[in-house]
Amino acid sequence: YAMLLSLIFLIVLVAAVVGFVFRHEIKTNFESNLNLALENYNVTADRHSQAVDTIQRTLHCCGVQNYSDWERTEYFSQKGIPRSCCKSQNDCLEKDLKDPNKAKLKVFVDGCFFLVTSTMESKMSIVAGISFGIACFQLIGIILACCLSRYITNNQYEMV
Repeated sequence: YAMLLSLIFLIVLVAAVVGFVFRHEIKTNFESNLNLALENYNVTADRHSQAVDTIQRTLHCCGVQNYSDWERTEYFSQKGIPRSCCKSQNDCLEKDLKDPNKAKLKVFVDGCFFLVTSTMESKMSIVAGISFGIACFQLIGIILACCLSRYITNNQYEMV
């Protein structure tokens, strides 16, 4: 049991170190994937498109760097900026979303990349604290399992 807990502890420790060391690569990868999701955006039940919509609605953002990122997509030429960018769903008309100047007043202008990364970085202290607490419990479990093992080994000839 102590060996299993030690193995899990080491795996979590290695994952944390790798995540910390490669955090910039993770950001770059996220930005390129978000750009790709915008390029391939459509209104069908595509999970990438749904993810983009969810991010834009939840964080009140639009595009990767800003709302004008949508102008370079195929979706914009057909339907304009997606409705998930709208500040108010009642006030967003398709003709307004096709005109970047009118859309600027009706959609969120901030890009999602900065908001997502800043939200993740602000929550990292909470994740780190929870991880540290779990790691402490694992170390206590490893120590207690080793103590129990030693106690059982020392008293193997004692009648119970």
